[in-house]
Amino acid sequence: MKVAMIGAGYVGLVSGACFSEFGHQVVCVDVDERKIRMLEQGEIPIFEPGLEKLVADNVAAGRLSFTRDLTGAVADAEAVFIAVGTPSRRGGGEADLSYVYQAARDIAGATEGEKVVVTKSTVPVGTGAEVRRILAETNPGATFHVVSNPEFLREGAAIEDFMRPNRVVCGVESKHAEQVMRELYRPLFLNETPMVFTSLESSEMIKYAANCFLATKITFINEVADLCERVGADVQAVARGIGLDRRIGNLFLHPGPGFGGSCFPKDIRALAATAESAGAPLRIVETVNDINESRKKAMAAKIIDAMGGDVAGKTIAVLGVTFKPNTDDMRESPSLDIVPALQQAGATVRATDPEGVREAKELLTDVVWCEDAYTAMEGADAVAILTEWNHFRALDKGRMKKLLKQPLMIDLRNIYPVDEMEKAGFRYVSVGRRAVGN
Repeated sequence: MKVAMIGAGYVGLVSGACFSEFGHQVVCVDVDERKIRMLEQGEIPIFEPGLEKLVADNVAAGRLSFTRDLTGAVADAEAVFIAVGTPSRRGGGEADLSYVYQAARDIAGATEGEKVVVTKSTVPVGTGAEVRRILAETNPGATFHVVSNPEFLREGAAIEDFMRPNRVVCGVESKHAEQVMRELYRPLFLNETPMVFTSLESSEMIKYAANCFLATKITFINEVADLCERVGADVQAVARGIGLDRRIGNLFLHPGPGFGGSCFPKDIRALAATAESAGAPLRIVETVNDINESRKKAMAAKIIDAMGGDVAGKTIAVLGVTFKPNTDDMRESPSLDIVPALQQAGATVRATDPEGVREAKELLTDVVWCEDAYTAMEGADAVAILTEWNHFRALDKGRMKKLLKQPLMIDLRNIYPVDEMEKAGFRYVSVGRRAVGN
């Protein structure tokens, strides 16, 4: 099947590459000339494990290509995906749908006859209906079948999530659209992947509700972690104890400095705004957003407290600045709140990240960027782990003690066992567990 993917960003590029791996003929379209040129030269503008090889293999096989020519790509396509950005509007939580609607107008203008138009971007309820209206208004002579097909891709594991998903959700309004979507995802039938066919509105709501529920689990365990510190409980034991209940499950019960990234914060704000405007406010969702924002700032205070309450003139080694490992994404990362707060308190920050430094340099100023964890720790008064990259999971504690002025680690991701750090002679502060060496 011939597919046009409008938008060659994270979602569009990963989805386009994976569809081409399924055997479809895919053209990724983007208005960014620099991005298209990079892709044509085999350069991937984002970091996602396995994506570079996947793109190269399918380009070589002739199934994947890149262009700025939307008209030509749409004209030949049987299915056209909209995978453009939907950032939060300034001053409010509503999703900015201007790129989605412009893509719909461009698609309509390039269409003759019949076309299936699929929204892959994360959009609030009602967007599909508006896309349908725009398509019909722009080109009343064509026949459009509008589909909602939300993505559920985790950064760092996006290819696995696309190839072996928990489910595929499709909001459709016609049998033809359903048939096209079944054909697009036919390779997944071999894995007996559940296909959920529903209305446009239900499909759009599934995406937001899923992300907000997961964000709520993270926020819940973060608050439980704070309570555990006060009463002497171990949050990891608590998380395991409740996670073994099949009604709850153990995923997303890992305490930390708060969630970030391109999805959870934006989607929470968008769903809360939609609910408010519909007269059915979601107070839980609103609270999750508020708690997460305050938690990021509280983590800077946690580091300062661990260092005696005063970091003026002191140096802190920060390990990891991306919002999660296996990505270079800095969007809404806790480090964007924590690092400036440490600097405002008078600290010098020496930081490292396996993939995020290039983007972080644009967002975090006056940071001493280091090649690796050991370089960052040289002469530092303490080390703080903000992102749980594998690179930081087996650090040489003897070497660390020689590099640091004092053996103090603040582990905001709980990647080291408390007993192990105590035995190694460290002052060790983590999240929701007992501190040692104080």
